[in-house]
Amino acid sequence: MMNIDLPELSLIALVGISGSGKSTFARDHFKPTEVLSSDFFRGLVADDENDQSATKDAFDALDHIAGIRLRAGRRVVVDATNVQKHARAELVALARSFDVLPVAIVLDTPESVAWERTRARTDRTFERHVLRRQSQELRRSLRQLGREGFRKVFVVSDPADVTVTYERAWNDRRELTGPFDIVGDVHGCRAELESLLVELGWELVRDECGRPVDATHSEGRQAVFVGDLVDRGPDSPGVLRLVMGMTANGHALCVPGNHEQKLLRALRGKQVTVSHGLAETLEQLERETPEFVDEAGRWIDKLVSHLRLDGGRLVVAHAGLKEEYHGRASGRVRDFCLYGESTGETDEYGLPVRYPWARDYRGSAMVVYGHVPTPKVEWVNNTVCLDTGAVFGGELTALRYPEKTFVAVPAERTYYEPVKPLVAEPVRDNETLNLADVTGRRHVRTDDGTVIIDAESSAAALEVMSRFAIDPRLLLWLPPTMSPPSTSSVEGYLEYPTEAFADYRAAGVDTVVCEEKHMGSRAAVLVCRDQVSATARFGVSDGTGAIYTRTGRSFFADAALTETLLARVRSAAATLFDELDTDWLLLDCELLPWSAKAGGLIRTQYAAAGAAARSALPPALSALDAGIDRGLDLTALRARTADRAANADDFTTAYRRYCWPTSDLDGMALAPFALLAAEGTTFADRDHGWHLDICDRLVAADPTTFRATDRRVVDLSDPSAEADATTWWLDLTGAGGEGMVIKPYAGLSARTNGKLVQPGIKCRGREYLRIIYGPDYTAPEHLSRLRDRNLNRKRGLALREHSLGLSALTAVATGEPLWRIHELVFAVLAMESTPTDPRL
Repeated sequence: MMNIDLPELSLIALVGISGSGKSTFARDHFKPTEVLSSDFFRGLVADDENDQSATKDAFDALDHIAGIRLRAGRRVVVDATNVQKHARAELVALARSFDVLPVAIVLDTPESVAWERTRARTDRTFERHVLRRQSQELRRSLRQLGREGFRKVFVVSDPADVTVTYERAWNDRRELTGPFDIVGDVHGCRAELESLLVELGWELVRDECGRPVDATHSEGRQAVFVGDLVDRGPDSPGVLRLVMGMTANGHALCVPGNHEQKLLRALRGKQVTVSHGLAETLEQLERETPEFVDEAGRWIDKLVSHLRLDGGRLVVAHAGLKEEYHGRASGRVRDFCLYGESTGETDEYGLPVRYPWARDYRGSAMVVYGHVPTPKVEWVNNTVCLDTGAVFGGELTALRYPEKTFVAVPAERTYYEPVKPLVAEPVRDNETLNLADVTGRRHVRTDDGTVIIDAESSAAALEVMSRFAIDPRLLLWLPPTMSPPSTSSVEGYLEYPTEAFADYRAAGVDTVVCEEKHMGSRAAVLVCRDQVSATARFGVSDGTGAIYTRTGRSFFADAALTETLLARVRSAAATLFDELDTDWLLLDCELLPWSAKAGGLIRTQYAAAGAAARSALPPALSALDAGIDRGLDLTALRARTADRAANADDFTTAYRRYCWPTSDLDGMALAPFALLAAEGTTFADRDHGWHLDICDRLVAADPTTFRATDRRVVDLSDPSAEADATTWWLDLTGAGGEGMVIKPYAGLSARTNGKLVQPGIKCRGREYLRIIYGPDYTAPEHLSRLRDRNLNRKRGLALREHSLGLSALTAVATGEPLWRIHELVFAVLAMESTPTDPRL
């Protein structure tokens, strides 16, 4: 049996004359979706698989589809004769353009056998000389396939005796899930490496001479080294000896750095420029045994350019790696891993100017690298550089994964003076947004699946965000819409607590909290401890936070007014900063009164409608009374008009309850009901009792600025608890309150059977709903119509927006880049936007 061992990701060219059995071989050994047949594409473009004049168009289409598959990391098998050198060269170039390995499988079928098969087919009309010419071209090609660029060549004489297996890429270690301790550039600093490993909880293993030759961790952690173990420092052989021992015993992994590659060339006698610390390493190695030096050279030679770990969620490469290179194998991928990407320029120190690839990175995999020394580690778009210049007198740093925490030890001294001073990149220089991150039809990934955003909705949200929204660095979250309960059957009511409780009970929720619904304007409040904290964390120097609306706009046009209110919030929350170990807080609030933000809307829409009704209906009643006095049958019409006049008065009374005069902040109040996030954490998993207790502390600290939220906790298995809450709601709404919001007591991220439940159901009072549905909505004919409302769309929208919001909070807490946070927040606004033609 002949075994064909193929790279898992490769472009496989089947080579053979017509009738050699390529298509049959492909059917037997590959998925139908992997095989791209030249005959099929001829038929696709010309309706005739034998139309040779369509060959160019057919191969253009084939190459396009092959490119799509290779870009996505999927195998491609090209079923064509491929006996001509130029045809194979195009396939090799295609494979290289996507950094995958080209492989040739030659079906070496005798010409006579191929001719008999061809004669038996009615769809083949060419003469035997065509096969003879193809056979001659194949014979000339067999010896040069390897030189043409094919990484592997297999010549098959008997397809029946073939098995096909797949070889994983050497960089594919996705089965290793950690936890990992990823160590930055060591550069011969053995003492610092020992100290760092001990600090990380490793126990060193020493040989009879006392030299460290291995290290173990009681928690089963695995070390990963980002390369540049050698040069410049005092003991490169000691570092090699320790890391080689750790990798040999399965306790560590390592990728090569450019300094290892240069050392390897020197050990092999290649001509290299002895600079940048190589002279010191070669001198140190002269004191080692020849066996050790040979072993070190063989070990370096076997190091793989980069590693994909933890299911592909983690990538380690010495100089970093662009997303399209992850898991790929080519010379340019290896060069990128070793040296990064240069702009082609040199700086004033004679060093190449590095292209800042990390600022454009949008991949989901975390990329950890070194190579370019920096005074401190900083996350840039889910990437981080761990080279903190230990050999230059800085620190040796490790990243603990998946914890995403850093551990560092200072250098014992400066071993090597840097050519270029270590200068940090500008703070938050990476926080730029790309239009492509939010435009067009988007599939936005959340913790609960994918949310689709239409291009038309994105266009509308972009208009709002670009013209009116606050600084995106401060726009961390937007609230989801809230669904009303199922329609009530209680006489005269559209919404009633009974149905809301039943909705949550049906969703598997056992306990809810009923919170007083404040009639104001939703406000998210981001408050920092001080200006220094705001600048350090969010990169803003002109304010200590933000107070913004559901559409991301600043609540106040006057920045000074925003800062005044933030100062009051900060004062009331003073103890929380230390208690929660944070320099900022994000609160979900309602800002009262409604008229403070919606004054214009109230005057032009609600007040105008009320005034018109109060102006028109009393004269109408007088006219009807006069008609009745003359003996006309107008009693029924007069009763309906009187009801409308009473409804108009009730309508006016309803909205006026939520309006009162304010001057600057005088007369305004914040009603907080949730603490959403702080540095390094979200509070989505805390129950609403915890949230409201925090809010009560703010109210107690400053009862002028803050308004308390009354509430009731209800066990949904207890009818008496439901009845008590319903009575409370009737009293609340009867006294002019808007109503209540019912939430799963378990918290913002409450789930049943692994699925999110509605974050809140608003149950509004009978009189308040006149503002929403009009003064006469309580008329039987109108209530009957409104009870037919379909809430499925609203509920689905609420869940999708809630998922986006929770994911945004998680992204903030875990330090994800600005583009990722903004993508999620933008999507919430897009879902709330009226679609707009993107061409506008």
